[in-house]
Amino acid sequence: MARPSVADERTKQIVEATIRTIGTNGITGASLDRIAEEAGMSRGHVRHFVGNREELLRASARSFYYDGAEGTSILPAGTDSVASALDHLFGDEFAAPGRENAVVLGFVEAARSDPALAELIVDAYRGTHELLARLIAVEHPDADADACASTAYGIVAIALHNVFLSDIVSVATGTASARATAERLLAALP
Repeated sequence: MARPSVADERTKQIVEATIRTIGTNGITGASLDRIAEEAGMSRGHVRHFVGNREELLRASARSFYYDGAEGTSILPAGTDSVASALDHLFGDEFAAPGRENAVVLGFVEAARSDPALAELIVDAYRGTHELLARLIAVEHPDADADACASTAYGIVAIALHNVFLSDIVSVATGTASARATAERLLAALP
């Protein structure tokens, strides 16, 4: 088996440092200098391996959202039922406040001025809606495709609303209510 190239290893190291830096300092605090320091490299090495800041943010978002596989979703690999999707979206790990939320918000903020980054993020969430709609269709075969799609969209919107508010309000009370609301959406389907 071939050993990964030094360039690939360094790029991965820089991307991981970028994600950590955004999580700690927000997107505006994620300067190339700060990322280089977190990666244990010079700013010149960061630029050599990943290019400018926009290219670095795109590579980092690709790693964060896709984990190397295009066309995936924010749901874990192997999610094969609506219940397992809800367990993830309203589970302790996903709903807990923390650095991962800061990373997502940072990418969203940066995407406002970078259409390529925006497309990466939208694709990840679109993939989530599509996967959840397919799972709902299997469990609700009498529901039409539009109803499954809009229910999936609603569930993801509720989960994201809950996650982002969890940074500023108690996750303990909000998550149970958010999941119950998502379950009511599902119960309304034939």
